[in-house]
Amino acid sequence: MLKSKSLQFLLICFIAIPAFTAAQIGGEQTYSFLKAPYAARIAAMGGNFLAVNDQDIMLVLPNPSLISPEIHNHLGLGYVNTFAGINYGHVSYARAFNKIGSFAGTFQFIDYGKFTYADESGQTAGNFRASEYALNIGWGRGLSQRFSIGSNFKMIYSSLESYNSFGLAVDVAGSYTSGNKLFTGSLIAGNIGLQLKGYTSGNPESLPFELKAGISQQFRHLPFRLSILVNHLEKWDLNDEDDLDPNINKDPITGEPEKKSGIEDFGDNLLRHIVVGGEVTIAKSFFIRGGYNYQRRQEMKVSTKSALVGFSWGVGLRIKMFQINYARSTYHLAGSPNFISVAVNLASFNKSHEDKPGE
Repeated sequence: MLKSKSLQFLLICFIAIPAFTAAQIGGEQTYSFLKAPYAARIAAMGGNFLAVNDQDIMLVLPNPSLISPEIHNHLGLGYVNTFAGINYGHVSYARAFNKIGSFAGTFQFIDYGKFTYADESGQTAGNFRASEYALNIGWGRGLSQRFSIGSNFKMIYSSLESYNSFGLAVDVAGSYTSGNKLFTGSLIAGNIGLQLKGYTSGNPESLPFELKAGISQQFRHLPFRLSILVNHLEKWDLNDEDDLDPNINKDPITGEPEKKSGIEDFGDNLLRHIVVGGEVTIAKSFFIRGGYNYQRRQEMKVSTKSALVGFSWGVGLRIKMFQINYARSTYHLAGSPNFISVAVNLASFNKSHEDKPGE
């Protein structure tokens, strides 16, 4: 009976998505930090989520349908060092209960650093800081051996100088895992919600909603996993090129931006939705990962020197009850953020009295 009600709840949430997202327009969204990749494993494979069901607590924040009894009493910590002193991270902890499902609590933060007050003439008047936070309560439950569902409830707080904002959001997700555990597919609707208190009165902003899907395939006779992610299923046209952008090809005579052909435009938009990643396992305890994000490359590259913008890589190490991951993702020529994640099974510290899922 509980499984039936859980499935009905998930279906209602997906049906209600258009009502929350119809008015959203690019560039008018707030709390964008919610979309950032928080785990090194995810960042290394190019996206901001993964459809990989292998009991990794670092994957459940963006994909709550992966919350399961297998991550009971697991703790995860993630830290990201980005540009210009901006840092962000999260801490997650999971508990499982036999009758009502499994839960994962996560605290997210982003610190934009210190800024200097200055007027138009350059006169300074002290400093201020800016930061944002989110407290997530995630729930997941298996409907069968192959299907699972999950959701996050988020309380969001933002403080930008003297401007404050508060919002609420939910994620809903569903996953299918094959009987041999080699294939996983997930569908996720993220950041469905609203801003309860805006930075200024009478100016509410939309949350960064996104409908996305992903698959992963672990090959039976090869130590390799392929990941394919599809972002922004709710919006086809992701090309936001500016006519004033110097990277745009222009007609040498008229100076007007060159228009793409129908096939070229279709292919460009299609690839902007797709992120490809891979993971190689060495001796069951060491991992090498890589990914390519076409949209990131098109938006962030410099035409005269594209370099490795859009590419990412990382490594992972499993030592007994610990999983340690590191990644670098090239967003721009200015630099590449460093991602560090550590996950630990706390129950492994005391095997004589192992903490098991409770009632």
